[in-house]
Amino acid sequence: MNDIQHWIDGKVVASTSGRTAPVFNPAKGEQSGTVALASVDEVDAAVASAKAAAPMWRATSLSKRAEVMFRMRELVDANRKEIATLLTAEHGKVLSDAMGEVARGLENIEFACGVPHLMKGGYSEQASSGVDVYSIRQPLGVVAGITPFNFPAMVPMWMFANALACGNTFVLKPSEKDPSVSLFLAELLGQAGLPAGCFNVVQGDKVAVDRLLEHDDVAAVSFVGSTPIAKYIYETGTANGKRVQALGGAKNHMLVLADADLDMAADAAIGAAYGSAGERCMAISVVLAADSIADDLVAKIEERIPSVKVGAGNEPDSEMGPLITAEHRDKVAGYIAGAAEGGATVVVDGRRPEGDPGFFVDPSLIDNVKPGMACYDDEIFGPVLSVVRVRGYEDGVEMINANPWANGTAIFTRDGGAAREFQFDIEVGMVGINVPIPVPVSYYSFGGWKASLFGDTHMYGPEGINFYTRGKVVTSRWPDPAHSTVDLGFPETR
Repeated sequence: MNDIQHWIDGKVVASTSGRTAPVFNPAKGEQSGTVALASVDEVDAAVASAKAAAPMWRATSLSKRAEVMFRMRELVDANRKEIATLLTAEHGKVLSDAMGEVARGLENIEFACGVPHLMKGGYSEQASSGVDVYSIRQPLGVVAGITPFNFPAMVPMWMFANALACGNTFVLKPSEKDPSVSLFLAELLGQAGLPAGCFNVVQGDKVAVDRLLEHDDVAAVSFVGSTPIAKYIYETGTANGKRVQALGGAKNHMLVLADADLDMAADAAIGAAYGSAGERCMAISVVLAADSIADDLVAKIEERIPSVKVGAGNEPDSEMGPLITAEHRDKVAGYIAGAAEGGATVVVDGRRPEGDPGFFVDPSLIDNVKPGMACYDDEIFGPVLSVVRVRGYEDGVEMINANPWANGTAIFTRDGGAAREFQFDIEVGMVGINVPIPVPVSYYSFGGWKASLFGDTHMYGPEGINFYTRGKVVTSRWPDPAHSTVDLGFPETR
């Protein structure tokens, strides 16, 4: 069995806490390893390592930091298959999906390679007579990332690429459900030339999370996960004086208008609902179908579901893998059972017989869903697609805007005016127009609104640079000493 430990000060460090958790192969439903669960002292050791490395790394030139990022980019690119294989083994996602995760994470490292440009400030000559004013951006110091099980490679790359490029040192607390890739990324950063102590990994649970949130030497925390935990991270971190960006859950809607290409919409719904077994915060979990085309759209989605190949992630023809744990499988299955009891129509039931190996739920489709049903109100985080029938555009927008989550949404239509109105009217952070999963490219920023985001800064891209730095304004004068006088008046710029 794999024995997964911490990475502190540039090397693997065996835990002394005496606490571990099991790591599973979700496709087989069998334990494949154990992961250490850090003690407070072990978290402190990781933070101390990062703090000791921070002055040297901050003083490292922008060009040298960019050079490390360029080398890391090449190493991740060269090791795509190995990273994806680790993801498949512990998360369960199919290899093609895992390769896509690596590719999207790699984009963020590529963005960070431009840090000499991204860190540029502004300069105003002669703001007052003989006075120049300029702005600079400086790193925060030690920053931490707490990342989810569903993207154990990509989300850390969302965080550490910009953080390190900006001159911070980083402590990663990955999910204990699929932790191996975190150590592999740490090894690659070392090979790229990142000095020891600049990137540390503490495996763990709530003990590690709480210590990072309260530690005086951690200046900022980034988090991606469920809304209740995001709220906890934000409130606890800010109460301890930290800068926090905490991305929470989602209930993403796809509004399909009567004029839409229904085959395109059905294909999009299949991919967006069932990719990665629905374990994506950007998954489409609700289709809002205009009444006049709802029957046809449901039929088209239903007829496509049997063609989705479900199996172990390492099988070459698999398109959808298992869920992460047995407990989560059972929870998702409970929503399907509850939908029928609540009056919805279970068109396709993906529950498997008890005793089947692995943590699988097959693609499921529920029609005639209404707000107030658990399958609508809750974030299921599994391969369950609900269909809500709406009168048209206004009804759909009203329902989306009434939802407490506001991560992503999409509209399918041939009407350019309706699409433009949608992006204006909708109260959601990321919008797709005939694009079901509108994850921004790396040179924009990722994040929702309302209960999908705690804090005012989105992740990666330009907002990521802002999050991991703070601005400083310098006012400078180099006068002739012979002209120096005492002036007690308020400074003026005339």
